[in-house]
Amino acid sequence: MTCRMLTLNSEQEWPRAGQWLKGRTMADAGVEENVREILAEVRKKGDEALCEYTRRFDCPDFAPPLRVSGRDIAHAAAQVPPEHREHILAAAANIRSFHEAQAEKSWFITRPDGSILGQRVLPVDAVGLYVPGGRGGDTPLVSSLLMNAIPAQAAGVPRIAVCTPPRRDGGINPIILAAAHLLDIDEVYRVGGAWAVAALAFGTESLPGVDVVAGPGNIWVTTAKRLCHGIVGIDMIAGPSEVLIIADAAANPAMIAADMLAQAEHDPLASALCLTNSPPLAENIQRELQTQCAALPRAQIAARSLLDWGAVIVTPDIKTAVAVANRIAPEHLEICTADPWSLLPEIRHAGAVFLGAHSPEPVGDYFAGPNHVLPTMGTARFASALSVQTFCKKASILATSPAFVRGNAAAIAALARLEGLEAHARSVEARLP
Repeated sequence: MTCRMLTLNSEQEWPRAGQWLKGRTMADAGVEENVREILAEVRKKGDEALCEYTRRFDCPDFAPPLRVSGRDIAHAAAQVPPEHREHILAAAANIRSFHEAQAEKSWFITRPDGSILGQRVLPVDAVGLYVPGGRGGDTPLVSSLLMNAIPAQAAGVPRIAVCTPPRRDGGINPIILAAAHLLDIDEVYRVGGAWAVAALAFGTESLPGVDVVAGPGNIWVTTAKRLCHGIVGIDMIAGPSEVLIIADAAANPAMIAADMLAQAEHDPLASALCLTNSPPLAENIQRELQTQCAALPRAQIAARSLLDWGAVIVTPDIKTAVAVANRIAPEHLEICTADPWSLLPEIRHAGAVFLGAHSPEPVGDYFAGPNHVLPTMGTARFASALSVQTFCKKASILATSPAFVRGNAAAIAALARLEGLEAHARSVEARLP
């Protein structure tokens, strides 16, 4: 058995049939207490605490400085093979083009009485980006740096600080430093974990604080971001990755299985689901999952993910599949049907939608341009992908005219007095002749 096989007769059956998926939301109850202790230590001891935690968890012989020198960043970039640099630059260009199109403009309206009202859009002053080390630095998550840094740059953020855990030898993977160099980012720190989030939120002697913290991480990093939200802005609270595929009889079972495994190999908590109206396709997908999973380097992780959180679900028709998908509100939604665009108007809740057999989720993960930092665990019902707006703030502008105040003072004062705020009323009436 690779994953569950379920049959639904209607959308209404899903809440009961999908009850098992709720187990993915369970976190270690002891993590929050430990993270609170880390936050307090960093707030109290600054750089000293950062070095202590780094020695304990990442690099036993770690010694300051925390910040990587510009010379070391440039040297690392020079060591990276030219083809890797070209791939990074190509992906960056696509990501930048997409996110520059998201930029919002300030706007103003003028009323007949001469009042001017509007909204001013401004980037925050400083952003801190967390880039996971990835297997002790052996699998650099360069896509995480690109997907977080480029929207901040497109927003116009003047200062971008990157935190990433050092390897056991104290260094940073050259690919991460090369990507920073190619993005013209020169503020990189050798610090990871919850203590890096604390440093970005509170600031230390060597690492000035920021206004927004973004970037993925493990449960410790995610918990730290949640606890610091309010002191700084954050991108989102992200859970394990997930994909849901809607497929009809025209779909290729080998491709569907490959896409499910691409998600399953992330993490034992990742979830890969397929909804189809074709029982033969469902059977073929199961066979493909078994064959393809066995040949993967991360077969054990993928198999665990599929067994615990994967499913191929047969529905009576594609309309029911779409309705169930909207209930689930997945992070990634692939539509592999004969006419995928016809279903798009019916999709209400998804972090990102991938249309057609030639739009697999990894294309979005790395290269196409849209952001891969997406809402998970059903939060696509109310949340959106990381974007330029994540790094902007909006201020309302009011320049009301004397005529506006004269014409509306009585109404304003009456509303203020309804709330028992006499000084508010008198403030407006003081402007009357």
